[in-house]
Amino acid sequence: MPNSSHSSRRTFLTASAAAAAATGVAVVAGTPAAAATDDQLAGAPATAQRPSRELRALLREIDPARIEATVRALAAFGTRHTLSSQDDPNRGIGAARDWIHAEMQGYAAASNGRMTVELQSYVQAPASRIPTATRITNVLATLRGSVSPDRVYVVSGHYDSRCTDVMDATSDAPGADDDASGVAVAMELARLMATRRTEATIVFAAVAGEEQGLYGAAHMAGEFKAAGVNVQAMFTNDIVGSGTADDGTRDPYALRLFAEGVPTAETADQANTRRSVGGENDSPPRQLGRFVRDVADNDATGMRIRVIYRRDRYLRGGDHIPFLQQGYPAARFTEPHEDYAHQHQDVRVADGKQYGDLPEFCDFDYIARVARVNGAAVWTLAQAPGTPTQVRILTAVLTNATQLAWTRGSEPDLAGYEVVWRETTAPEWTHVVPVGDVTSYTLDISKDNVFFGVRAVDRDGHRSPVAFPVPASS
Repeated sequence: MPNSSHSSRRTFLTASAAAAAATGVAVVAGTPAAAATDDQLAGAPATAQRPSRELRALLREIDPARIEATVRALAAFGTRHTLSSQDDPNRGIGAARDWIHAEMQGYAAASNGRMTVELQSYVQAPASRIPTATRITNVLATLRGSVSPDRVYVVSGHYDSRCTDVMDATSDAPGADDDASGVAVAMELARLMATRRTEATIVFAAVAGEEQGLYGAAHMAGEFKAAGVNVQAMFTNDIVGSGTADDGTRDPYALRLFAEGVPTAETADQANTRRSVGGENDSPPRQLGRFVRDVADNDATGMRIRVIYRRDRYLRGGDHIPFLQQGYPAARFTEPHEDYAHQHQDVRVADGKQYGDLPEFCDFDYIARVARVNGAAVWTLAQAPGTPTQVRILTAVLTNATQLAWTRGSEPDLAGYEVVWRETTAPEWTHVVPVGDVTSYTLDISKDNVFFGVRAVDRDGHRSPVAFPVPASS
C-alpha cells in the first residue's frame, strides 16, 4: 500500500464524534487553516476557506457604478432579441454584440497578452423558436492561466433579451435583469481579472440565443467538448439584478445557486453505482455548490448562498444545462425571489403598474455583491489545484476500515490532500483530515456508515472542490 497512512477508529469515533455531539460544532482534525474561522459568517462549513488578502482586494474593486453603466448600455439597444437586427449600429443584438466585444477588447489590452477576445459564431439552422437560419454569436474573453492553462473555468451571462412574445424581434425588450445583470457580472470580473495572473484559465462569456432555446451556450459547450477542453466548473448568472420580490419583499443579501443531484449526463453504469452507494447528493454540481459556500458565503462578499438542490426552477432552464449535458460541472446563480412583472414582459403601464425589464428595477449594489460571489468562486478555483481525479474507495476486501486512493495532480505548488467526511444525512462536510502529499489513505471508519471525499491543497492554502469517490477494486 504505497503512500498510505492510517487513522485510528478511536480518534474519529470517540474523540471527534463525542466532541461534535457535545458541542454542536464540527470537529476538524489537523491545522486550523482547514476550518471555518472567526471572520467568516456563523454556521460556516468545516471546509470553509478564509478569503485571502489578495482576494479581498479584488472583491473591493468591484464597482456598482460600472455595473450600472453596463446594464444601462445594454438596455439602451432597445431590443437584443436573437432574431433582431445584426447590422443596425444602434439597435438590436448585433449592436449589443459589437459593444460587448469592444469593451472586452479594452479589458484585454491591459492584460499584457494574457487575455484574448473572440466572437464565437455559427449559423443556427431553423429549429424551435428559430424560424430561419440565424447567426448566433457568443463573445468570449479568455484569461489564460500561467501554471495550469489547460484547466478551464467559465463564468457567463446571456446578452439576448425578449418581451412577452418570445418571437417578437422588434418591440422593446430592454432585458436589464434578464440578463444584462448577468452579463455585467461577467464583464466586471473580466475587467478586474485581466490585470491579474491566475494559475488556471478563466473564460468570461456573454452568450446569445438563450431565450430561444439555450443555443449559444449549447454551441459553446459543444465546441469545448469537441476540443477536449477540461472545463472543471461553469457558472451562469441569469436574473441576478435585484433582491426584491413581486410583493415588495426584500432579501438583498441572499443569492440562490441551483445545483443538480443526479447528473444529466449520467451513464447506465454510473447510475447503477450511484444507486448502490448513495451518491445522489454528491454530484460534481453539488460539490460546486458546497465549494461556493466555502469561499463566498462570508464577510468578503456580504452574501448568503442558498444552494438549491435542483437543476433549475420549475418550467425554466438556463445556460448551465448544455454544459451539464456535455458532462461538465455547472450551476446557476439567480436572485432569491423574482418579480415576473419585470421579466419577459412588454414595456407598458397597465392599471397604474409599470411592466417591463427596465434598469430602474435593478439594484446595482446587489449585482455588485453577486459579482463578488462569482469572483470569490472563480478566483479561488483558478488559483487552487484542480479537483482530484480518479478518486476511488477501495473495495477488494470487506473490512471496517476505509481506504481511499487517487491520482496525484501535476500542479508545481501542490502541497497535499485532505480527506473530508460527513454523516450520510448531513448536507455539508463536517470533518477534515489533512493527509499530506500521498495518493492513498486509510481511515478506521466504516465506508458503509459515512460519505467521504478528497480535496487538494496548495502551498498557499488554496483548496480545490471535493471529489466524491467511486468504488473500485484497486
